Formats: sequence, C-alpha cells, structure tokens
Amino acid sequence: MSLTLAIATSALSALPEGEMQPGLFSSLPDGLIEGAALCLTRCGALLLTAPLIGTGSQVSGYKVALVTSVSIVLYMAQGMPLVETTSAVHFGLLLLREMLLGFGLAFILHLTLLGIRIGSEMVGNEMAFTMASASDPASGEALPLISKMNETLFFLALLAVDGHQWLIRALAESYERAPVGTLDFGGDLSAVILRLFSEFFASGIAFAAPVLVLLMMISVLIGLIARAVPQVNVLEMGFSLRVGGGLLALCLLSPTLSTAMTSLLEQLMAGLEAGLDAIEV
Repeated sequence: MSLTLAIATSALSALPEGEMQPGLFSSLPDGLIEGAALCLTRCGALLLTAPLIGTGSQVSGYKVALVTSVSIVLYMAQGMPLVETTSAVHFGLLLLREMLLGFGLAFILHLTLLGIRIGSEMVGNEMAFTMASASDPASGEALPLISKMNETLFFLALLAVDGHQWLIRALAESYERAPVGTLDFGGDLSAVILRLFSEFFASGIAFAAPVLVLLMMISVLIGLIARAVPQVNVLEMGFSLRVGGGLLALCLLSPTLSTAMTSLLEQLMAGLEAGLDAIEV
C-alpha cells in the first residue's frame, strides 16, 4: 500500500503544473461522489449484515466486490447526485441515516431466523440436545443441531424461490421510497420491527408445535411410568425416550415443514414490504 502511494505521488509530481489544474475530479458533476458514497453506505449496511449473504464476521474480498458492484448498478440505474452542498457534520448524519436504513431492512431477515431458532431450540431442549452444539466456522456461533438443520432447510427454501433477489429488489425500491440526501426516516420503522418480532416469535412457536406436543406426551408417559414402577431408572429411560421420540417425530412430521417454510417465506415478503412502507418519505 505504501509503495503504491509513493508511486502515485511521484507520478503526480512529475506532471507539468498546467496538467494538474484544475483537479482530478473537476469534470465530475457536483455531488456525484457524495451521492455515490451514500448509496454505497446503505447497500453495504444491508448486504454485509443480511443472513446468508453477509454470514461471517470478516469482510472478505467477495463481499467487497458484491457490495461495490450492486451499489454501482443501483446508482447508475436510479441514483442522483447530492444536490445540496453539506457540511461535514451534516454529511456524517446522512451517512448514519443510510446505515440505519440498511441495518433496519437486514434486521427483518434476522427476525425470520429468530423465529426458526426459537422453535428449534425449544425442541432441542425437550430432546436434551442442548449439550450437542455445532460450531459454525463461518460465523463462529455455536448453534444446537436442530436449529442448524432447520436454518439450513430455510436457506435452501429461500434460494429455491429466489429469495436473494427479494433482498436486491427491496434494496432498489428503498432508494425510490427513501432517496438519499435527506434526514427524514419516513414512518416509524421501530414500531414495524417490534410488530414483526412478535409475529415471528409466534411463528417460531407454531413451527415447533407438532414436535413439542409429542415430546410433552412422552414426558407425561415418563411420569406415569415413574409413578407406577418406582424401581425403573427414570433418568436413563427418559433420556432415551426423549431422543428417540423426538427423532421419530421429526421424521414423521417432516412433510409439515413445507407448509411452515411457505408461511415463513410469505411473512418475510410481507415484512420487507412493511419495512419499505415504514421508511417511505
């Protein structure tokens, strides 16, 4: 990096004095660089924190290339230069607004995964799978096996219906509903996120309800056996029954996952639309 800067500096100093005037960016329209920076900020805040696309704590080369290419395409399609010349403080507030808008739209996708994790962890607790957690090397998180399996199935279903394109369309439409260059957030995005949180929380419980009912019946059965035959080792027998019954329930009730995934995907589309309505100015 230092070698590159030294070469560039020496090359500029070698130019005749007349060729360095009036500046390298003098031919660009006013506000073009500022508008592109604001567009890049919102795009990066959304794509780098969204599930599946922004998975992982490190910013790798393909993420930088993805954010840069998508922001350039969107800015060329509908971006407008920053009309008003702003001070450094005002421009910093504009950057903060773009970051908050990108984080808000990405958080809607995280709420969908939150609903899946809630239901899956409830099933994992009943099956005594809390001690068996899989460490994801990409994100560095330790998730229960049931949660990891259901998240993988959800991502496969999301890609099967071109869900990643929903995210790009929502990002492109957000520039139409909330153009760059203003400090107005439109509607109350926090209220929309709070409402979506309660909806996805209920969906997560409904997602795991069939398996939880069967596991509850197994718990009642274990209690009756312990009451009728006190000599039986309830802890050892209960552990085997919970694991076996839970795995059997997951296999038998696997066809119902299609309906549950369809409902979650529909809620995700509705949540993105509600988020776009909330940020419209």
